[in-house]
Amino acid sequence: MNEGRIYLAVIGDIKKSRDLKNRNEIQKKIKETLNDINTKYTEDITSKFLITLGDEFQGLLHTGKNVLKIVTEIKMRLYPVKLRFGLGAGKITTDINYEMALGADGPGYYCAREAINLLKEKEHGKRVVPADICIKMEVHKEDRELLINTVFELLKTIEDGWTVRQREIIWDMLKNQDGQQRTADRLGITQSTVQKMLAAGTYYTYERALGNVEKVLEEEIR
Repeated sequence: MNEGRIYLAVIGDIKKSRDLKNRNEIQKKIKETLNDINTKYTEDITSKFLITLGDEFQGLLHTGKNVLKIVTEIKMRLYPVKLRFGLGAGKITTDINYEMALGADGPGYYCAREAINLLKEKEHGKRVVPADICIKMEVHKEDRELLINTVFELLKTIEDGWTVRQREIIWDMLKNQDGQQRTADRLGITQSTVQKMLAAGTYYTYERALGNVEKVLEEEIR
């Protein structure tokens, strides 16, 4: 049934999870977040997101249309816990169970695992690579992979420069997509303050880059 089709496998996990003091609370929050993701993005999901191994979770999508929205929402909900995400574009060679992303196998999952392992390796290397998202593709398109992963590095560099207030405002804008005045009303601040914080946080460049990468992924996986 899924022969020849390209899927997008998503594997996420917590960085340095053993160092967290409140792991049980965080795991409960992950479960709640993934349940909400499964409900909100049900039209994109082939196998529901769920916790798989310890502090690792995964899901399977049949489109790249909203993958970065999903990743961003998980990051927002679990912040300040630090996460990494491996994305794998490829075929699934076994039967797929919608209720859980377990048991299925194939190049899509191999690529996602390769991507997340690559992030881990780079984190332990001498050269600091700020990205927390990486994609690998079954059909090797090295130029496209390189370009997307470079954008992921640049996006994370922008994120790391945000102040607490900038992050609050930017994430509200990303979540609600209804303009500066509505964000100002929700946060109890002026529209001019929102405008200044967005400019200081390079928001519109950041948002445009997210959207453009998502368009590319939508073309690759559909």
